[in-house]
Amino acid sequence: MMRQFLLISLLSISAVFCRGQVPDTVHVGAYVISIHDINFHEKEYTARFWLWFLYDNPEFDFTTQLDIPNAKTIDAPESIVDTVQGKTWVMLKMKCIMKENWSVQDFPFDKQHLKMEIENSILDHKTLIFKPDTIGSMYDEKEAIDGWTIRDFRVGVRKNKYKTGFGDPRPGHDQQTFSQFNIEMDIERNAWGLFMKIFLGMYIAFLISIISFTPHPSEMEPRFGLPVGGLFAAVGNKYIIDSILPESSLFTLVDTLHALTFIAIFGTLLVSAIALKQFDNGKKALAEATNRRGARIVVFLYVALNILFITLALI
Repeated sequence: MMRQFLLISLLSISAVFCRGQVPDTVHVGAYVISIHDINFHEKEYTARFWLWFLYDNPEFDFTTQLDIPNAKTIDAPESIVDTVQGKTWVMLKMKCIMKENWSVQDFPFDKQHLKMEIENSILDHKTLIFKPDTIGSMYDEKEAIDGWTIRDFRVGVRKNKYKTGFGDPRPGHDQQTFSQFNIEMDIERNAWGLFMKIFLGMYIAFLISIISFTPHPSEMEPRFGLPVGGLFAAVGNKYIIDSILPESSLFTLVDTLHALTFIAIFGTLLVSAIALKQFDNGKKALAEATNRRGARIVVFLYVALNILFITLALI
């Protein structure tokens, strides 16, 4: 009986080792202090936040083993290390410049999703797994971000697989998987003030162009000079806005509204050319009628399409 017991015990211990070491659980949470220096053109923003870790294994050192894969730069953190009820408690005050592929299709009515990814740079998921502190994790509601509203703030954990062994020659180590703690939030803004600031020049350019409908069809200089001047103003406004946005292959709201303006200004020139041709052919009444109808069509379509595309961006 004793031999059987020892044999069973040895087999049980062997089975445990065959299955591998049980990973240590690290409780982790975050408090976001501020999100600032949002830069669309450089595809980045700056984040300041607290991280805390609570764990049993004293060999872990998050002051030197912390990694944020989607950060451009990470400042040396301020750290506080203590022991609470026999567990190691580490607090880190972080400041990072984060990478972000901004979604600018609906700018300035855009909604953005921010995500900060936290990993241990040395220990994989076989040694360490994170458990999120969903109750204690939060953000500073007064100072977190200016000009934006934070929606759906959350923290969570996932496994991040790297399809490389980072040079580890041992069999079965051709891939590495790390436990990853994520801080995520959706941000949006009430952008009507910004909308008027960036598009006011474009709308003034359009108004200047439609003033050309008021002179008589025979007056060539004001009827063609005003739309051309408005066109140059609209093009200049487009270049100014493009300088603050990242390059994108998508046709954004900024592109759409400016394209409508360019087409509308071309429409005013086309109506003036047709009316002038009719006037030169002796059809004075028809020229005046063409001018009136053309003006109504251009203005109506421009206003209606602007309302349509802005509404779609707001949805």
